[in-house]
Amino acid sequence: MPETTKTLPPIGCNGRGAQASSMEAPVSLQEPAIEEQFRLVSESGVFDSFDRLPMPDQVDTYLRCIERWKLPVLTASWFYALGQDEAQLGEKLKLAATVGARQHNIMVHWHDGAGRPVTDAQVADFYLRAYDLGMALNVEPTLELHVNMWSEDPRRVVPVAEAVRRRGIPFNFTLDYSHVIFKMGNEQELELCGLKDDVAAGRVELDPRRPGSLVDQWLDMGIVRWLQVRAVAPNGPRNLWSILDPTQPVAAVPKHSLFDYKAGEPGRGILYPFAEPGPGEWHSPWDASALDCTKAVVHKVLEHHARHADSRLMAITTEMINLPDYAHNARFSLMGQNAAIARFVRDTWTQKQEKAAVFA
Repeated sequence: MPETTKTLPPIGCNGRGAQASSMEAPVSLQEPAIEEQFRLVSESGVFDSFDRLPMPDQVDTYLRCIERWKLPVLTASWFYALGQDEAQLGEKLKLAATVGARQHNIMVHWHDGAGRPVTDAQVADFYLRAYDLGMALNVEPTLELHVNMWSEDPRRVVPVAEAVRRRGIPFNFTLDYSHVIFKMGNEQELELCGLKDDVAAGRVELDPRRPGSLVDQWLDMGIVRWLQVRAVAPNGPRNLWSILDPTQPVAAVPKHSLFDYKAGEPGRGILYPFAEPGPGEWHSPWDASALDCTKAVVHKVLEHHARHADSRLMAITTEMINLPDYAHNARFSLMGQNAAIARFVRDTWTQKQEKAAVFA
């Protein structure tokens, strides 16, 4: 079989997903110690890196864990509200560089600190500033596709990317397509970000299994730099086991939000078990076919990476996390769900490499 020089990018696990949860110990917002997170990710045996940004008082712990578990931190993320958090950008980039991260994933809130929607030009300018600061530290910025952020309306990705590239700077995009898949067939979610009419008229194709989808468009542009994989179902169930309390701050839920987070209601449905849950481990019926869109995104991104010498894909992470819109209070192993996705990514890549070798 001919050898190929194409390699799979390193696969990391988001630290928010490093929990040995179970029926007796459901997924919690109270996370294990950093040392335990590193241990769980390392001992799963399927990850190349640990994905998380340390707080300033955690740097020494991270460096010890990186050495002990031989598990580098290659990627790290943070949230920013424009007009409020600009001063944090340089600090977060330095933290990322200190622990060896090569990429900093940036989530820019849809609203600025005063509650006003941010413009595409503002997002592009923030990215350009991050690029100047980050590249001086050898840390690339990436902008993420994410709910409650500027890109909750995914039609905004292309104009922001083009605005950046007109300045002669590469646009790095973090593709977490779960934030689109869960909206498919959900009229409330589609209307929330203004997609309903364009989807109904066929002007925007969300389904990654079909030609001309947003995934195809972004891959053709060459902007996908980081693939985040979270299992999710089209129009999937909301997280019935996590009841919202807007008085309690939660990561990824900004003060000003497109979604009306009402007290007493369940979290949004941005996660679906990848591995079949056991009896009582999940609040809703489980159907393997609901994962088809998630798997299609992985197949398309890896196929593009395998076939294009100029593929810009640099990192892959798994994103089964503990927050209320995701897996909070689920009774399956959250670490196990992340590991199952990592194995699927590796198996998919192996199959594509073997197929390419046969036809070489």
